Amino acid sequence: MDARLSSPFDPDGRYAIDVAIAEELLRAALERGGDYADLFFEYSISGSYGFEDGILRSSSRSVSLGLGVRVMKGDATGYAFTEDLDLDAMKRTAVIAGQIANAGKSHPPIDLTSGDPARRYRVEIPSLAHSGEIKRELLQRADRAARAADSRVTRVDASLFEELREIVVATSDGRFMRDRQPLIRFGVHVLVESKGVRQSGSSGGGGRFGLEYFDAHPPEEHAREAVRHAVAMLDAREAPAGPMEVVLAAGDSGILLHEAVGHGLEADFNRKGTSHYSGRVGEKVASELCTVVDDASVVGSRGSINVDDEGRVPTCATLIEGGVLAGYMQDRHSAAHFGVEPTGNARREDFRSAPMPRMTNTFLLPGESDPEDIIRSVKRGIYAKKFGGGQVDIGNGDFVFNLTEGYLIEDGVITAPLKGVNLIGNGPEVMREVVMVGSDFKASDGIWTCGKDGQSVPVGVGCPTLKIRSITVGGTQLAGGAS
Repeated sequence: MDARLSSPFDPDGRYAIDVAIAEELLRAALERGGDYADLFFEYSISGSYGFEDGILRSSSRSVSLGLGVRVMKGDATGYAFTEDLDLDAMKRTAVIAGQIANAGKSHPPIDLTSGDPARRYRVEIPSLAHSGEIKRELLQRADRAARAADSRVTRVDASLFEELREIVVATSDGRFMRDRQPLIRFGVHVLVESKGVRQSGSSGGGGRFGLEYFDAHPPEEHAREAVRHAVAMLDAREAPAGPMEVVLAAGDSGILLHEAVGHGLEADFNRKGTSHYSGRVGEKVASELCTVVDDASVVGSRGSINVDDEGRVPTCATLIEGGVLAGYMQDRHSAAHFGVEPTGNARREDFRSAPMPRMTNTFLLPGESDPEDIIRSVKRGIYAKKFGGGQVDIGNGDFVFNLTEGYLIEDGVITAPLKGVNLIGNGPEVMREVVMVGSDFKASDGIWTCGKDGQSVPVGVGCPTLKIRSITVGGTQLAGGAS
């Protein structure tokens, strides 16, 4: 295979897409009227490998190719897509989208201008261009390292997912942008058993890299971390219940911020008035220690993008500054409603889906407290190190998250590992309860995927060590009393 993985959208490719073709399709989309139209071409190749209990159990490769056309007239939107990139088929799709939007006098698009995207992922050789044998060896290395790390390991599963996504975006307000988006994710899951007690542990990472990711994060590192996680939980005791001080560890704990706060700051929810933050720009919504940003520019991060799915180069959007609501994550539609500039947060799962405001890399910025001082300040509380799943109500911010790794803090010292820990609270209230922010900001390694309205996109999260004055901990006592 050609290590460069040539694109079918290149000028010499099978489905060459240039400015002239895009302009013709935009004219077709707007021939029945409309304020705006955009084209989203996508070519995606993905592969996956599953290594279970010492054997490569599965491998797959898939290709997706198509065009999505959106036409907007006021608040009315028409959307249509096709997997047939014959010119006539694409023109029919454009006309259908315009008919769905259904309105008025034609507004021919202005001339398109090709733009230069940022370069936030400089992958010379995509992982998909390397042989399957190389990837199988990476998975075998993880398996061997996990089994060598501890004799109590009874099962090891390792997985690798890879993708290369090429997009071309053309808009009736003059944009013509291309981007190639690599992505890789590696994971290790282990089971350990001792004296009849079984526990699991996991570790993973990735981002917009090729196989060079493993130069800095070898498979053995993830394998040993997964074993450490599992072994640490062998002696876990049942979690306490009730309101407690909670310390969030730096890094992965940013997923709580993402879910409990981040979605409420996406502009479409606020345009519709369904978010707790609707109409509150300029108001204090969090502790003055909290500054939250959404930053698509972090080199190699899983959520980073050179251009958004409306062809704009994303900015670093400041959402909360010093506890005050500064703004929302905007796409074109919501930005027009609020009379502000788009922040480049329009994202979609694929060409079959219309874009909407979505997070990229959402971070709570570091403060000034020493992380060790934060731990020492807690008389009795919970140290939240790794998060599993959770549920969030976007409208009011109520959430429930479970921890896959948590510990008791007693007299300023991290002591016993805990099992069955759930954190129950309200995102906006928790943000007001932040009383210490560490200086040790850490971005999570690239494992997170965000779902919204049936669409999934890769995202990044991150935060420093945080102390929250009180969160309800749902442990054994609470669970036993629930109806």
